[in-house]
Amino acid sequence: MQATQLTHFVPFNGLSDEALQLAAQQGRTLHLNQGQMLFARGAVDHDSYYLLEGEVGLDAGTGAASLFIRSGGEAARHPIARLKPRVYTCVARTPCELLVFTGDDLDYLVARDQATAYEVTEYEGDDPTWLFDLLRNQSFSRVPPANLHALFGRFEPLTVAAGQVVIRQGEVGDYYYLVREGSAQVTRAVSGSTVTLARIEPGEGFGEDALISGEPRNATVTMLSAGLLMRLAASDFHTQLQAPLVHPVTAEEAAAMVHRRGAVLIDVRMEDEYRQGKLKGSLNQPLYLLRLRARALDPARPYVLYCQTGRRSSTAAFLLAQRGFDVHVLTGGLDAMKMVHPAGNS
Repeated sequence: MQATQLTHFVPFNGLSDEALQLAAQQGRTLHLNQGQMLFARGAVDHDSYYLLEGEVGLDAGTGAASLFIRSGGEAARHPIARLKPRVYTCVARTPCELLVFTGDDLDYLVARDQATAYEVTEYEGDDPTWLFDLLRNQSFSRVPPANLHALFGRFEPLTVAAGQVVIRQGEVGDYYYLVREGSAQVTRAVSGSTVTLARIEPGEGFGEDALISGEPRNATVTMLSAGLLMRLAASDFHTQLQAPLVHPVTAEEAAAMVHRRGAVLIDVRMEDEYRQGKLKGSLNQPLYLLRLRARALDPARPYVLYCQTGRRSSTAAFLLAQRGFDVHVLTGGLDAMKMVHPAGNS
C-alpha cells in the first residue's frame, strides 16, 4: 500500500511523512469473502482493522439493527470497532479489502512520531551554580532526597564542541541530557529535507522521549556553540528520575480520583482519535500540543492521562511532572477505563 493512501485514515492523517512510510511497511492487507466473519463479539485480539474496499456489518448481539460501515465513509476513516473485548461481531457484507496492524504496532508508531526528542526542562532562579538551579526545578523537587543524592553522583559531564551532534535521529536512546553551558538546535529529517524544531539553552534538558518509549531517536540535536552537557544513563534515568515522576494508576484508582479528588482526565491522543471515541468529561490535549497548552492547566488539580496503550501518556506525564503538576498515567490505556465506566464514554 502507498503511504499517501494512509492519510485518508485516523491517526495516519496526523503523522509525518517518515512515519507514514513506516506504517505502510508495517500494515498488511486482508481479503474477506462475502459473509466471512472478521471477529466475534467478546473476542480479545490485538489487531486494528481499516476498511479499504467493501462493506461490513457490526452486530452487537442485542437484537438491535446492525451497523454498517462502507469504504470511503466517515466511519471507515477509523479502526473498525477497536474497543476490546470486541463489543460487536463483524461480518463482511460484500467482498472486502482491509488493512491490518498487529498488536501495538500502530500506537507504538504514533507514540514515537508524536513524542519529541528534545523535551525541555525549565529551571527557575538566577543562582549561577548548576546544582542549585537543579534543586530549584519543580521536577527535581518531586524526586525523593535519596534519588537526588544518587542523581547528582551519576550525572556525567560531557564537553562538546560547536557543530557536534549529540543525539542523531534514528539512533538508540542511551542518555538523558541537561545543558549546563552553550546552546543546541533540534532538527528532524522529513521527506529529504531538514526541519528545525527548537533551540535548547542552558538549564534545559532533552532526550527522555526515546528512553521512555524505547524507540529510536526521532530528532537530531546539534550544538550551536561549544559548551558543557550533563548526561544521565538510561538505567539511572528510569530508576532515579522517571519512576518518581510518572505514577501509574489502575482504572479503579483513576475512577476514584475523578470522583473523590476532582481529578481531570486528559486524552493525549490526536484530535481525530479523540472525536471518534472519548471518555466523558475528558479534555483533549494531544501530546504534540501539550507543551504549548500546559500553562493553561490548573496546577492545584490532579490529572489522569491516558492514550491507547500508555506510551504517549507516559511521555506526557513526564512533561507535566517537570512543570510541577500532580499527574498519573492510566495503566492499560483507554480500553481499561472504558471497562470500568462503560456508561461514561461518548
